[in-house]
Amino acid sequence: MHFWGLSDLGCVRKQNEDALFIQQLNKNTLLCVVCDGMGGAKSGNVASSLAADTFAQEVKRTWKGRRKKAAEQLLFEAVNLANDTVYQQSKVSVEYNGMGTTLVAALVHGKTVNIVNVGDSRAYSISAEGIRQITVDHSVVQMMVQRGELTAERAKCYPGKNYITRAIGTEEAVTCDGFLTQLTKGEYLLLCSDGLTNVVNDQEILFEVLHGGTPDTCCQRLIEIAKHRGAPDNVTCALIML
Repeated sequence: MHFWGLSDLGCVRKQNEDALFIQQLNKNTLLCVVCDGMGGAKSGNVASSLAADTFAQEVKRTWKGRRKKAAEQLLFEAVNLANDTVYQQSKVSVEYNGMGTTLVAALVHGKTVNIVNVGDSRAYSISAEGIRQITVDHSVVQMMVQRGELTAERAKCYPGKNYITRAIGTEEAVTCDGFLTQLTKGEYLLLCSDGLTNVVNDQEILFEVLHGGTPDTCCQRLIEIAKHRGAPDNVTCALIML
C-alpha cells in the first residue's frame, strides 16, 4: 500500500485551516482524514485539527479491538465523537463560538474502502476508466442541483457555492454519509478539500494523477496548479494506491 499527502496555505489565507491525517494502522489497513475548518478568526484551524485528531485516535483505538463491529459503524461513532469534541470546545470561549469543520475520511482495509463525509471535502476514485466522485457534497448548491434548479456545470461557479449544510461541531448532533467501495490494481483514491476542487477541475485531476508524473509527486503538482491559479483557499490532498 502506498500513500502521499500534503496541505498548503494557498496564496491568500493567513493561516491553514485544513488538517490532514494519514497513517498505516497495520500492514493491510490505512486511515486517511481531511478536514477543512470554518471560522477564520473564530479558530477554524482549531476545529479542523481537533476533529481530525479526535476522529483518527478513536478509529485507531477501536480498530484494534473491534471484533465483530462493522467498519462503517466504527467510523460513524468516531464522527459523532469528533462532533461532540469540537462542539464542546466551541463553548469554551467567545473566539471559538461558531467554529466547525468538514470531514472526509477513508479506512482502507485490504481492497475494501469505507468512506465517511460531512460537508464538501471530497473523495474520488481515479483509474484508466475515468474519475468518479464518491462522496456527495453537503452544500446549498448540491441541494439545488438535486432539485433540478441548477445544472452540475453551472453549480461550479454559482455564487455562494461554498455554503455547506452540514459541518462537524456546529450543532450538538451531526449526520454523516457512508460509502463502501473496492480498490483495484491501478486505481487511486484521492481525498481533498475544496481548496483544490474549486480551482482544479475533475478532468485536470484525472490527467495529473494518471499522466502528470510519478504518484509520489502528484499531491505537490496538484497544489502547484491550484497556487498558479491564485489558490484563494487552503489546499489539501491525499493520494492512496494499493
